[in-house]
Amino acid sequence: MSVRGRSREAAGTITFHKEVTTREAAEREARGWAQLVSRIQVPALRGRPALPGRHLLAYEDVFASGRCELLLGDVIALADRDPGMLPRLVCLVDGVCHDLRMAAEETGKVVPMAECVPDLYLDRIRPGGRLDRWFLRRGLPITLPYADVTLTVQELASYSVTANGRPLTLNVAAVIDSARHALSPDRRRLSGLTQGDPTEPNIADPLCWLDFEFAGRNTTAGEAANLLWYLMALGGWLVPRYQPDVYARTLRLALPSHAGPRVDHLELRAATRHIDIRYSWNTGAGRHAALAGALHSLCGQAGGIGMEELRAFLALRILGVIPAARLTGEDLLLVLIKLAESQDPGTDLDAFFFTAPALHSDPGERSLDVPAPA
Repeated sequence: MSVRGRSREAAGTITFHKEVTTREAAEREARGWAQLVSRIQVPALRGRPALPGRHLLAYEDVFASGRCELLLGDVIALADRDPGMLPRLVCLVDGVCHDLRMAAEETGKVVPMAECVPDLYLDRIRPGGRLDRWFLRRGLPITLPYADVTLTVQELASYSVTANGRPLTLNVAAVIDSARHALSPDRRRLSGLTQGDPTEPNIADPLCWLDFEFAGRNTTAGEAANLLWYLMALGGWLVPRYQPDVYARTLRLALPSHAGPRVDHLELRAATRHIDIRYSWNTGAGRHAALAGALHSLCGQAGGIGMEELRAFLALRILGVIPAARLTGEDLLLVLIKLAESQDPGTDLDAFFFTAPALHSDPGERSLDVPAPA
């Protein structure tokens, strides 16, 4: 994890210092940044300060300079509270998706996965990697809500499951095996030169891309899956709940979420090894609008990305961010339901990304002094 700080240079410019673990990592990030600087809005890279035993990159501090004011996660949270923020949010999401589409159009190549930045894909899916350690551990327990029963994730695969009236199979091992095949190093995918991690803490408003650890050639479908799953589940639910330090140290406002998914009903029939589940996926009104806009822009237009292209990347994003052992039984069950839905051939984009928008919060919460977009 990088260490970040600010310092004022002699000329009066405030810089943002990012510390990485090795000289090679710093060189790799600088090369990634250089591939993007002429194409999209990014902070200036001021240099690489030489300090004994430390590897730093000095970027323009876009917040101190006034170039940017908030992060995407902040704008979403404000739009959850105030419908007047929705146009600003829509503009920002449109800009993000435009940059991703242009990357495919202007720098697009069909290449083997081995030629893409490996960290978010190949390093996590490899045998013995993160997904295996987090989800295939023997005896990994899941306590089912409403049933007062604890199974293992492995046992859950032997139950028939109906979720919101749809039959599903919650077989994590089979999904990981399928994704590993689909994302093997020799599989060819459409790719483009991108920032590599399009998430709410990495996108500033007015639009400026931040953090270039994974910048370079990335798969088009992988970028879309990353953004869409963050908007649906990681932002506003899993990250603030299980990694609150991420929001606390990155978002400008770090406002709490007012809505999230939940299991509404669960019935376990032990004799027939069947589980019937009803769940709802609620989001704030701003998050709902952001997800709908990104889905339409990346997938709903002519030539857009289809569900079949997203499946393996969605599996990787769903499983590859929060360890199973940290999730409550209810949250782990919701994650596994969405994993199963993502791999079901009968699931289309609209069904998978369906959310129910909650009402805006009390108008009294709209009193934050938020500057208008530049």
